[in-house]
Amino acid sequence: MQRVSRRMALFAAAAAAVVVGALTVAGPAAPPASAATSGGVRIAYFDQWSIYQNAYYLKNVDSIANNLDYLLYDFENIDPTNHTCFEATKATTPDPGGETDPNAGDGGGDQFADYQKSFGSDISVDGTADVWNQPVAGNFHQLQELKARHPNLKVLLSIGGWTYSKYFSDAAATDASRKKLVSSCLDMFIKGNIPASGGYGGPGTAAGIFDGIDIDWEYPGSPTGHVGNHYSAADTANYTALMAEFRTELDALGGKHYALSAALPGGQDKIAKIQTDKIGQYLDFGNAMTYDMHGAWDATGPTNFQDPLYSAPNDPSGTIPPGTEKYTIDSVVKDYLHGNSAYGIAGGFPASKLTLGIPFYYRGWTGVPAGSNHGLYQSASGPSAGHTLSGNVPGVAMYKELSGIVDNPSDTFFDPVTQSAWFYDGSNFFGGSSAQSVKARTDYIHCTGLGGAMMFSLYDLDPGSTLFHAVVNGLAASTPNCSTPPPTTTPTTPTTPTTPTTPTTPTTPTTPPTTTPTTPPSVPAWAPNTAYATGAKVTYNGVTYTCRQAHTSLVGWEPPNVPALWLAS
Repeated sequence: MQRVSRRMALFAAAAAAVVVGALTVAGPAAPPASAATSGGVRIAYFDQWSIYQNAYYLKNVDSIANNLDYLLYDFENIDPTNHTCFEATKATTPDPGGETDPNAGDGGGDQFADYQKSFGSDISVDGTADVWNQPVAGNFHQLQELKARHPNLKVLLSIGGWTYSKYFSDAAATDASRKKLVSSCLDMFIKGNIPASGGYGGPGTAAGIFDGIDIDWEYPGSPTGHVGNHYSAADTANYTALMAEFRTELDALGGKHYALSAALPGGQDKIAKIQTDKIGQYLDFGNAMTYDMHGAWDATGPTNFQDPLYSAPNDPSGTIPPGTEKYTIDSVVKDYLHGNSAYGIAGGFPASKLTLGIPFYYRGWTGVPAGSNHGLYQSASGPSAGHTLSGNVPGVAMYKELSGIVDNPSDTFFDPVTQSAWFYDGSNFFGGSSAQSVKARTDYIHCTGLGGAMMFSLYDLDPGSTLFHAVVNGLAASTPNCSTPPPTTTPTTPTTPTTPTTPTTPTTPTTPPTTTPTTPPSVPAWAPNTAYATGAKVTYNGVTYTCRQAHTSLVGWEPPNVPALWLAS
């Protein structure tokens, strides 16, 4: 999976605004973490820069916060020299979509947004305006107000991200450097000792805001992160050791349980660089980044789904070397849970702690001919046009920037094989979430025994929070017609069988009935070019399958190839 610079472009624009705005403002192995609740955990990111041109405030989150378990506030950076957590107001290099500056995030940060920006009564969570002598302002104070109104909501501080992962490898390299990073992050963001600046902050002023830490290292041991990121083969073991150090020091704080989570890579090439069988013991949950699988970095296509749930026989994309898999959510999840020898992935990550990432933004192309299937798998003239709220990054847009396309039923399409959505208006093609694709993913979460869903990010929501409600409602709904995942616990010792009773002497059989028994109905063999209704049964290679969703079959869609459509009996 490739993640291009949407976050960097958004933050660059936001941080540039910060600099101007600031001038006008006065003044040993750890014990295992508790497991996530299977199936229903609701996690969403709130982007630090949301408050600028997008005008999405924590006040907007207030109306949906009762339907959230965890809010992840992203992102804080790692100091280039000291390799510690720090606070600063410094813009990243403006580089929308370019990825050409290896030092783009060095020293970048938004202290102003975090705890210096004054909020008026019209945009504050509780309707009161900030005053000049309060300990903290900015988003941190708004988080205080949000938590006061929603005491069950947990807020985690997220470190890293696409632009700010450059120095993770250095900070995790030794036991001493890991301790230095972790203690600095906890001192600043858990104990609340943020630096005094601009009339706000100081010792203890941010205490109680954050209930844990989220690590978003993109990516350990891999050259596929942002250009210029530091990486090493030693990152694989050091990543695990960093999680262990965070768990140890969080637990040492006492008083309550502090959560630890991580954004986990999607794509077998990057999953192979982490110890999937070891990191789960330290985490409360791991959020699989199951999106950005295809996008307009392939400028002329072929167009494809951003987040295919399953593979399609006619998908023209190549496989991920050195194995034979393509980018799909199902392959990512299975590799975390069960491993994959072709890629050297151990598996063993607890299903109940793994959450599925669902994108609230879209990746697109323009100049796309209709072809045989409404623009899917077609060539393109280039990325779709950039949009202001999405940082003017070509090939990226949010729901509310695509009004008339993603909310237009005539432009909305759903593939029953990949269980994924796309949107096409005759020229522009976008891959991303729809209500139907979200339901397919929440059903998958239930049927696979996963912990829940991670939503990236609230920044992209429309005023009606359409996709958010689709995720929440899908997690709350039941999922019929799915097999129960195998148990993950060791079976109990079977009880000793009782001595069978002596069989009774059979009586002389009565005269058999004169009615002829009915012949059980035969199950037809699966065939291509056949319309199948939901619930229809077929046989294929001696196995009976039940149709999960009405469709007309094609060559290559044999039941074992498309588990989204057929359930083995």
